[in-house]
Amino acid sequence: MPAREWFREWFSSPYYDLLYYKRNEEEAKKFAECLINYLKPKPGSFVLDVACGKGRHSKALADMGFDVTGIDLSEPFIAEAKKYERDNLHFYQHDIRLPCWINYFDYAFNFFTSFGYFRTRREHDDAIRTIVQSLQKNGIFIIDYLNVHYAEDNMKNSEDLKLDNTHFHITRWHDEEHFFKQIQIEDESNHVKHQFTEKVMKFSLGDFTDMLAYQEMQVREVFGDYLLGPYDVRRSPRMIIIAGRRPK
Repeated sequence: MPAREWFREWFSSPYYDLLYYKRNEEEAKKFAECLINYLKPKPGSFVLDVACGKGRHSKALADMGFDVTGIDLSEPFIAEAKKYERDNLHFYQHDIRLPCWINYFDYAFNFFTSFGYFRTRREHDDAIRTIVQSLQKNGIFIIDYLNVHYAEDNMKNSEDLKLDNTHFHITRWHDEEHFFKQIQIEDESNHVKHQFTEKVMKFSLGDFTDMLAYQEMQVREVFGDYLLGPYDVRRSPRMIIIAGRRPK
């Protein structure tokens, strides 16, 4: 039997929310507004939020008047997100490695390094294919990913945090293909210990260019931060890719 995928267990843990509590709705709103000001979608455009989590970016986009669908593999995340559903905001549990909508959305967003989690390149290609197939002919795909070179140069190897009655000891490292983050947890209130390890692929701009090209998409613009500043391969903390259909 293959090992259980790390994100299934970790994203369902209450300690995930506790550790990442600073990822708030105001932060999501500011970045979403910045992208919308750049993209200038038509009012009422159909938008897909891929790996939407509990829907913080989806809600921000729906508040701007777009028809937003959020999908995520995590059933607990989707159960929480569904509390906010309304006429122009919908959530579904779905594995993006499998097909879903075809030629439906005007825009697809993948926020905050919610990619690179699968074991093989083929699985990631399958996910890109699903997203691209969901787009209409002139649809746009926006990928918000870490900048590999910046992450390598600025990695904080270890840190200790105490949040409420819970201690987190975090260790980071990387090899040629992946970044790792091991989270050791000690919960004083329940007298229990846990350990989770995040694992993210080192996808470069060239890797995304190739994966997109395989689906007849091309990179149109790359930004380096959440204010959409210029991308620098060493200095930019993020790699925000805007991609569209390749001209025939």
